[in-house]
Amino acid sequence: MDDILAEEFLVLQQSGALESYLLLDVREPLEFHTHNVGGINIPLGKLQNLINEEEIDFDTEQAIIVICQRGLRSKTAKSILNQNGFKNVRNLTGGLLKLRQI
Repeated sequence: MDDILAEEFLVLQQSGALESYLLLDVREPLEFHTHNVGGINIPLGKLQNLINEEEIDFDTEQAIIVICQRGLRSKTAKSILNQNGFKNVRNLTGGLLKLRQI
C-alpha cells in the first residue's frame, strides 16, 4: 500500500477519517510521551519480537499508519508488518517533523 503524505494525514485527521486507522508510533517511549498524535507506541526494536510472540493482536486487514520522527523507522516497521501478513500498512512520509512543518 502507498505511503501517506503529511498533507493527506492532516486532511484525514481534520475530517475525522483518521479514526478508521490504527496509528502505530514506533519511536521510543520518551519520544512518544514528549510529542505524539495519538495511537499506540511500540518501539521499532520490539516490534518483530512482539509479533513472533503473538503479543500483537492487530487484524492483518486493519488499516495501519506507522509513524516515527522522520519516517525512517516507520518505513522499516511497515516492511516488518508487511512481511508478517499485514496488508494495509502506510508509512507517514517525512514523519512527525514533516507534519509539524505544515
